[in-house]
Amino acid sequence: METYANLNDEQLMTHVADGDSKALETLYDRYAPMVLGVVMRVLPDRAVAEEVLQEAFWRIWDKADAFHAGRGSFTSWLFSIARRQAIDVTRRQNVRPQAARDEAEEKQMHLHPDPGSQVDEAAWLEIQRQQVKSALTVLSPEQYEVIALAYYHGLTRQEIAELTGNPLGTIHTRARLGLQKLRTVLEAQGVEA
Repeated sequence: METYANLNDEQLMTHVADGDSKALETLYDRYAPMVLGVVMRVLPDRAVAEEVLQEAFWRIWDKADAFHAGRGSFTSWLFSIARRQAIDVTRRQNVRPQAARDEAEEKQMHLHPDPGSQVDEAAWLEIQRQQVKSALTVLSPEQYEVIALAYYHGLTRQEIAELTGNPLGTIHTRARLGLQKLRTVLEAQGVEA
């Protein structure tokens, strides 16, 4: 009788596709620490990263029949799922509305604006921020991923290549094309890019 530890990833996935939870546990034990490390590069909050890790393995379980060894390795598939989950969480966090101020605070701000504030400048910066946010929607998911990891998380292109498992040249191309698209859209909106 062969033990699960002796099976390769593809053999384990065959068992997972048949509903064998022990095979999934073996894959989890084998890869969870590495996946958590990758997710924490995108989401530094460990609690959130652990939730993403759990969701990634739930998707492996739920979509096991979608895995085909001929299309790529199990680890590429696993890391791709986890990375997409982490990026989705980051996107949701970035679009969450700010907590509303209470009425008294809001009234105070309108009645007594900060004399040192540059209201017109602040308003203009907010308009530009909204235009940039809107412009990001024209990017392909791959281009958005590279730009988000670079600008929101401060990763270098080399780090993005390592994190995503894509060649460095691919990352350079996605960044260049994404930035060109952004520049075109922003210039059409009258924003200096």
